Amino acid sequence: MFKKQMAATLAAMFLSASAFALDPHGHGDSQSQVAAFVNHLTVDNASYIAAKNPAFFAELSKGQHPKATVVTCSDSRVHTKAISTTPEDELFMVRDIGNQMSTAEGSVEYGVHHLHTPILLFIGHSRCGAINAAGGDYSKESAPIKRELDTISIPKGGENIDGVKINVNNQVAAASKKFAEEVKEGHLTVIGAVFDFADDMKKGAGKLNIINVNGETDPAKLRNLNELAAKAEHEHAHH
Repeated sequence: MFKKQMAATLAAMFLSASAFALDPHGHGDSQSQVAAFVNHLTVDNASYIAAKNPAFFAELSKGQHPKATVVTCSDSRVHTKAISTTPEDELFMVRDIGNQMSTAEGSVEYGVHHLHTPILLFIGHSRCGAINAAGGDYSKESAPIKRELDTISIPKGGENIDGVKINVNNQVAAASKKFAEEVKEGHLTVIGAVFDFADDMKKGAGKLNIINVNGETDPAKLRNLNELAAKAEHEHAHH
């Protein structure tokens, strides 16, 4: 009984503190919003558990063996379900503003060197706020934010989608240099892609467009790679 009362008290304290942080003027709506969101998370988590089985979680508990290290943006519109329906033990996810390696180098290195993922995938996205900021004047931002924007090297004043693609290509180039030995020996493939939910590339809203593989950016050659990958996936499914 004591434990239940303590849990209820802590929950109430959490909601009150969150409401105060979100709503410094003391409006009551914030507390309701926080409570509703926590409930939303709880319900969704329960649905997720119900869709699995104990064997699934038992297998996860044995350790991780991801197929790819994925570096993508922290943007709330970009999530694993857009690129994989089974991300558990498949994708080692690294997120930061601007889907860049330099501000999360240790995490990227862990995926490549310790988890030995054969693929390092950088995913940019349309309408990226970090690209907008890096391509403009961000001198009034806080020092921590400026440090992360400083490492995004794109021209000033360009179109957002152009900056997104340039940044992705820059990340592939930097990673290919850092992991040159792994790439040379065939142990690692570095891929650059754009998740285009706004259809700014005019190839379909929501499409994941591969734009770079180990420095190769020629669309015709990348098309061949995509066709080979699709064929391999088809053959794998039939086996």
